[in-house]
Parts: sequence; structure tokens; C-alpha cells
Amino acid sequence: MTDLPLDQVRTLLAVVDEGTFDAAAAALHVTPSAVSQRVKALEQRTGRVLLLRTKPVRATESGEIVVRFARQLARLERDARSELGMSAEGEPTRVTVAVNADSLATWFLPALSRVPREPPLCFELHREDETRTAELLREGLVMAAVTSSPDAVTGCSVRALGTMRYLAAASPEFAARHLAEGPLRETLPWAPVMTLDRSDDLQDAFVRGLRRGAGGASALRHAVPTSEGFVASVVAGFGWGMVPEAQAEASLRTGRLLSLAPRRPLDVPLYWQQWRLDSPALAAVADAVAATAAETLHPPRRDAPRH
Repeated sequence: MTDLPLDQVRTLLAVVDEGTFDAAAAALHVTPSAVSQRVKALEQRTGRVLLLRTKPVRATESGEIVVRFARQLARLERDARSELGMSAEGEPTRVTVAVNADSLATWFLPALSRVPREPPLCFELHREDETRTAELLREGLVMAAVTSSPDAVTGCSVRALGTMRYLAAASPEFAARHLAEGPLRETLPWAPVMTLDRSDDLQDAFVRGLRRGAGGASALRHAVPTSEGFVASVVAGFGWGMVPEAQAEASLRTGRLLSLAPRRPLDVPLYWQQWRLDSPALAAVADAVAATAAETLHPPRRDAPRH
């Protein structure tokens, strides 16, 4: 293999984005047969199966590499057209970012508000748990991600943003009802617990820390898929939960929330990963994110990577 023909690469991306060969053909203004031939030719050239012929079509692990390359190529092409003055006047640049719910609810939107208004940008945010945002980056679905992983995705750079602090909290009424009969390490594992979704492991991690690695939080757990809803549910007494410090402060001051273990916060390190591209739009977003994180998050760990 000496090269990757750009028409074939763009066709593969269209199939993945549109979900079917027919839809990709319509988007590219070619026949479905032409789309199929281009994809087959690219698979022969790479020696790999690139697509799973499901409904919708999905990229294989090898296909994800080509899809990521196609998106980066499209990004570079748009930036070059903009710098050459070939873009339509006022045409915005789209920046796709994966971000965890708690960052989105606290510091991330203020960060985006610091990005210069010119040239115009369109933000497309994908909410995902911080342990899984890197997957969207690896699949080429986003250009950048706030993630808890310090290990750079292939073709990406990584920098430490800081640590997000969580406090084990519950309403005073909940604590009196469920946690007053003994030490926290004995009562908390049996108390109803709040989660964002099934991938939310923070509450289990806190209980394991209390019990020196044993067990986890209760099987009686409620799931609320938004950060704001999660905090409101803890305040309402549905369960205890790990509440971001920034969201807990007001309710702690008014007595609506009780910190269950003030000396045992749980700190989650956050990192910014992005494609290694010389993209002015992506650089502007990265600078704004890093500046806001430095002002709002706790300092990064000393051993955190810088590049």
C-alpha cells in the first residue's frame, strides 16, 4: 500500500456517518454501486475489513483509524480554505468535543464562552462519562475530549487540566434515617445510592476506599442522567452520592446537604486530549479550556503529563 485514495477515504466516512451505502450514495451524489466499489477497493488496498455490514453500518477497529484520518483531513481542508479566503462568508467552523456531565454542568460552558467569537465556531458537545470520552476520540467521532485517562489516544496530544473534587453527601434527613446506626463504613454500603448511569463508578469507588477495597455501594441505586438532576435527587433524599464540590457548596452552607466524610474527598484527575492538528479553531478552544480549568479545578497531580 503506497497511499490512501482520498475519494475512497471520504466515501468510507460518508457510509459511517450516513449509516447505509444508499444514504452515503445520495449524500455523495453517486450510485450505491460506486460507493460499494470504493469501499471494497479501500479494503483491498489496506488488507483489512473496514466496515461491518450491519444496520446501521459500523466501522471495525481498522475502519475507525481510517474514519479518524478522514475527519482530520476534512478539518485541515476546512482550515486551509478559510485561511485562503475560500470559505463562504460567515461559514462557521464546527468543533466536536466529548465532555463528562459534571464538567458540563460546572466549568466547561464558561470555558467555551471565552473562545473568541471570530472566526465563528459551532460547538457540538457529546456528553459521556469521563472514563469513556476517550473512546469517542478513538472512534473519530469527536476532535477533542475531557477525559480521566492520561494515556494519549493514537494521533492525539494530552495535557493535564486539574482534578475535580467530589464530596460524599446526603440530605440530613437521609443521613438520620439510613446512616445513624453505626460507623459510616458499616452503614453506607447498605444505604440507597444515586448514580448518573450504569457506568458511574464514583460511589462504588468511595465505598471501596472506606472499606479498604472491599465491596461497593448498595444494589439499591437510582440513576438520573444529568448532573443537575443527580444533585437535586441527593438533596431530595432519594440517596447519597458523590457530588461535585462546586455544586455542593451552596447546599452545604444552607444545610440542605450534609458532607458525610469531610476529610475524605474523592479527586478525579481530568485531561484534555485532542487531535494533533495545526487547527486554529481547535487551538483556541484548547486554550480557553485550559485557562478556565486552571481557575476552577484543583491543581493537577505532580506526576500528571503535560504534553
